[in-house]
Amino acid sequence: MGKTKIVKKAEGEEKTVAAVPMSKKRVDSGTLYVQSTYNNTKVVLADEKGNTLAWSTSGAIGFKGAKKGTPFAAAKIGETLGAKAQIMGMKEVNVVVKGVGSGRESAIRGFVSKGIIINNIKDVTPVPHNGPRPKKPRRV
Repeated sequence: MGKTKIVKKAEGEEKTVAAVPMSKKRVDSGTLYVQSTYNNTKVVLADEKGNTLAWSTSGAIGFKGAKKGTPFAAAKIGETLGAKAQIMGMKEVNVVVKGVGSGRESAIRGFVSKGIIINNIKDVTPVPHNGPRPKKPRRV
């Protein structure tokens, strides 16, 4: 149903009005962490100190199976977190991207669509230098 606020008028009249969702935290800037794999996309919104303010994943929104790794699902995550960031009063973010999935860019685009400015984008995807030792050749 959602929260309702009772507004009292003169002489005992009462009226119920839907309350606007307001966040207790007021944050001007923060960091958006995007982790995109082949199977899923996770997005975390943190403040300057690194404390988590809000997060979302493809599965949490309702996508199942192979659809979780799509750019469309990632865009929906970005829009959801962008709306939460607007409620908190966030104006600008730094973005940290990790992973090789297809939702990297679309999660950021969805977040920006809510009118929040991006200062910089940093890619911290781990790259193996040589990787593990290969398997021995098969003898037939």
